[in-house]
Amino acid sequence: MAKVYIDPLTRIEGHLSIEMDVQNGKVVDAKCRGDMFRGYETILQGRNPVDANQIVMRICGVCPVSHGEASSRCLDDAFKIKPTKNGRILRNLILGANTVQSHILHFYHLAALDFVDITAILQYKGSVSSLLKLKDWVKNDIEVKKGRPDEITSAGPFLPRYEGNDFYIKDVDTNISAIAGYVQALDIRQKAHQMVALFGGRAPHPIALVPGGVTTVPTSGKIKEFKKLLKEVDKFVNETYVPHVIAVAKAYPDYFKLGQYTKFMSYGVYDKDEDRKTFMFEQGIFDGKLEKFDSKKIREQVKYARYRSGSNLHPLKGETIADPNKGGAYTWVKAPRYDDRPMEVGALARMVIAYNSGNELVKKELDGVLKIFNSELPVVLSALGRHASRAIEAKMISAEMKKWLDELEVGKNPRNPYSIPDSSEGEGLVEAARGGLGHWIDIKKGKIANYQAVVPTTWFCSPKDDRDVKGPVEQALIGTPISDNLNPIEAARIVRSFDPCLACAIHVVEGDREIGKFRVC
Repeated sequence: MAKVYIDPLTRIEGHLSIEMDVQNGKVVDAKCRGDMFRGYETILQGRNPVDANQIVMRICGVCPVSHGEASSRCLDDAFKIKPTKNGRILRNLILGANTVQSHILHFYHLAALDFVDITAILQYKGSVSSLLKLKDWVKNDIEVKKGRPDEITSAGPFLPRYEGNDFYIKDVDTNISAIAGYVQALDIRQKAHQMVALFGGRAPHPIALVPGGVTTVPTSGKIKEFKKLLKEVDKFVNETYVPHVIAVAKAYPDYFKLGQYTKFMSYGVYDKDEDRKTFMFEQGIFDGKLEKFDSKKIREQVKYARYRSGSNLHPLKGETIADPNKGGAYTWVKAPRYDDRPMEVGALARMVIAYNSGNELVKKELDGVLKIFNSELPVVLSALGRHASRAIEAKMISAEMKKWLDELEVGKNPRNPYSIPDSSEGEGLVEAARGGLGHWIDIKKGKIANYQAVVPTTWFCSPKDDRDVKGPVEQALIGTPISDNLNPIEAARIVRSFDPCLACAIHVVEGDREIGKFRVC
């Protein structure tokens, strides 16, 4: 048996490492390690509750919109208010634009390079920069040794990489098309950020998200500009993103069998009413059968996490007390559980729950993917299923945003007023791009007494819990074939398919490591 480490796992947000036991070419055990300490809950204590809106968005540069949404909902609940119709729709649009951007980011700039062969550029006979409209920075970043045009020595963000005989797509045209998509995706993501800023005030940290709705009053000009940008984003999603995901899936069908997990949770997202009773993507639990979701069943356990906090606490009673030298602990990520079960959250969870809830739009899209591969639903519960689910969701959200824009009432109030209670509790649940995100607040004497955030990555990158049950990523890795212990790309593909965001789960670097020295003048 061999110990195989990926430390750090690159092309994710934050610091994550994976430890695996590999026997006879397969993973037989795995540990998922978050290598930093989380401390935002401590920062929030004693502050004005409204400060939480802006502070929590700094938890992560990739997920600020979803944290702003969750915090706004949390304060809505604590202040006993609801958003106006415009406020609800604007929140949907801001979150929708950010989610589509995040899915595009994940596929092209984080995960696709596990499959795409950058060296295909050297095999292509045409003019790369003109024919494929690749940006000059890609062309100029690729350098070859003098007299050795067949050997790339530098390729900007693409190299170094895992090296193996069968690690990457063989077809040159597919590789070239995907590389072009990588570059085009940068421009499309910028447009999606502009969409967020139009109604959110700015991106990446939208200042317009507040208790009671949004501060931006919709105007015909803003709606027109949003529609213009959405048209380009929607075109890219349907004509480039979705086809590239299908191309990768066809090239790597084995990954419909790898990285499987079967317990899913969704908080529900994109409200259809101001009371949060109906959603575009349904709320629920799926563990062999559909169950009704109840947030009271959420608990955080810390047996193997570096905290001396009380274990098995609901987030409203949660504690964040660091214990870096705790015996037996191997991560800074807690182990959240729903009714004592580790749950996968994210686009795949949303698809599975919506599909089993009878959502006709999701059923149509998911059945279309299954038809392409002549497969049945269980194959979706896999690494490739996660990528396919994000592409389907991006397509559906882009289409739905067109309808939401038409429902906005120009010039009408986008928020309701509020007053800060002397004592109250609140819960804010939303679906970030990566999955279920919950914020909980306890207000005493008009100030924050306790604030807890349980983020998507905490769910799927969790360690073993108090009963020694592994987290979803740890379980999904078991059985993964590893062809080369020094180049474990297969495991990296599985972990990246979850789209980890460790910056959300953990924040402050451990004190026993020197990260760098700086001279400030």
